[in-house]
Order: sequence, then structure tokens, then C-alpha cells
Amino acid sequence: MKPEADHIEVQHILIGFYGSLPGQSLNRPQSEAEALAKQVFEQAQQGADFDALVRQYSNDAYPGRYKLANAGVATTEGEYDRRMMVTGFGDVAFQLEVGEIGMAAYDPEKSKYGWHIIKRLQ
Repeated sequence: MKPEADHIEVQHILIGFYGSLPGQSLNRPQSEAEALAKQVFEQAQQGADFDALVRQYSNDAYPGRYKLANAGVATTEGEYDRRMMVTGFGDVAFQLEVGEIGMAAYDPEKSKYGWHIIKRLQ
């Protein structure tokens, strides 16, 4: 594994499904969410406008941008500690190079809200 940055900024698309997001009433079954996440991830990897994909598909509030400090690193203004995010999100986000896109697949323990398609901005 490569060394991880102390601070990063990412934008993400969250694809949730029925029951995965507290306070949101999604009717999409888990299998449909998985298929959609794979489709959107493929579009993003092929160079589609990521911001437009966020607007169109994300179940998180637009613009879906987060500044993160790595575990054990002091946060600066506007940053979240990595440990405040689901484990799968941080594991993928901190392995990405600037401009690279990755996906944290749904996992009931590591990524319980659904699929996160993540682009590292800084």
C-alpha cells in the first residue's frame, strides 16, 4: 500500500437503496442500486462530467464534496476526520490519486449507506 495523504478533498456520488439511508424514502431495491452504481462508475471512468453525475444520481446533498483529514491528523477548518465517514469511504478515498475515481461497494459494516463513487479533487 502506498503512503496516504494527511489531507484530501473528494466529491462523491452516493447510490443508496430501500432502507439504506435514514430519513430518505428510496424505493430502489439493492440489486438495482448496485447495477446503477456500476453504470455511473463506468460513465465517470470514461470521462463523463463528474459534477453532472453528482447532480443527476447522488442520494447525498449536492455538491457531495468533503475535505478530510487522515486518522490521527489534526483537522483544519471545514474538514472532517476520516473516522467520521464509513470505513469503506475513507479506505477508497485515501488511496486515490488527484483526479482518480474509485468506488466503495456496499457492505453492511464498511459502507452501510450504499455505493460511493469517489473522485479525489485535491
